[in-house]
Amino acid sequence: MKPNERQPPRDPRTHQPLPPCEQPGYYPGFSTLSQQSFWDAATRELVRKRVHDIPPLRFFTPNESKMMEAICAHFLPQDDRDDAHQIPILPFIDERLHQKRTPGYRFEDMPPDGEAYRLGLEAIEQMARANHDRSFLELSWREQDELLKSIHDGKPWPGAEEIWKRMPIYRYCGLVIGDCVEVYYAHPWAWDEIGFGGPAYPRAYFRLERGEPEPWEVEERRYEWLAPNESVSDPSEPEIATHKEHPPAGQGGTH
Repeated sequence: MKPNERQPPRDPRTHQPLPPCEQPGYYPGFSTLSQQSFWDAATRELVRKRVHDIPPLRFFTPNESKMMEAICAHFLPQDDRDDAHQIPILPFIDERLHQKRTPGYRFEDMPPDGEAYRLGLEAIEQMARANHDRSFLELSWREQDELLKSIHDGKPWPGAEEIWKRMPIYRYCGLVIGDCVEVYYAHPWAWDEIGFGGPAYPRAYFRLERGEPEPWEVEERRYEWLAPNESVSDPSEPEIATHKEHPPAGQGGTH
């Protein structure tokens, strides 16, 4: 295995690597797309495009794209999915930035989203070279994880101080993670994973009491795994609540 290759999650009983599968999660065998005949035509077309119409990369440069692929894989790993069922995150982030789509507002201490992404990638590259004398893509998976965790924790490695003066680190982290999560959970394969039945229009849901599943849903099964050995995503020490890196009350959020 290459130094920066992703490590698989582990079986909690045997601690051995778990093989990737077609459908991870608590609802094996459930398929949201199997219900698409009950959706209206516009909804069906929109959801199907997320599977069959992957947008080309037009915003990020080739090197930026490679960095973003790695960053997305750290922030939202898909190592338990087989290659045929990896949910494409980067292409939809790239499409949003290329089209300059926003939620309709921007924090006053943040640059436009496209500029924020490029500044963040520049900062990550500077931090990698300042601390390891190598580019981010040349770091081991563990080193990449540690660098990104320093950003997540609001305690960045040295090397990019000027950039973090221009852009609050917690807002940048929230921007990227927020986009990753939004893209992932807009995909019907992610709906399968969490047992979401998809659009309720026009059929609607009718078992609204006692938590009973709808006829087209499946029973929940326990799904457990441990983080890879090389990961630093599982906390190894208690977190101490601090407020100095976080926005004032009422000003949280991403973008």
